Amino acid sequence: MTNIEWLDLGLLSDIPFRGARKVKTPQGCVAVFRTADDAVFAVSDSCPHKAGPLSEGIVHGNKVTCPLHNWVFSLETGEAQGADDGQIPTYPTRVEDDRVFLDVTLLRRRDVA
Repeated sequence: MTNIEWLDLGLLSDIPFRGARKVKTPQGCVAVFRTADDAVFAVSDSCPHKAGPLSEGIVHGNKVTCPLHNWVFSLETGEAQGADDGQIPTYPTRVEDDRVFLDVTLLRRRDVA
């Protein structure tokens, strides 16, 4: 049985509305997004196409568009949308008492190149 380890990232209001905050970890950077309806998602900050910083992308609905080459990813599944082929890792989050928490269990298992 795996123990879940939650990392406190701060207040929900610390993440821009329809934007992201980059979180640096020993395993790599994670982009934590806040959507228009205050849903919170966490994904790898690196686009698989050309390593574009997804935290600088445009958030629309539950998707983000890479700022370098316009690849679109689902924040829920990490899958590329449309004609693009690829996927980014996603990480569980939760919001409790207006604080955002990131489950770092899967992140710690991630291989870093």
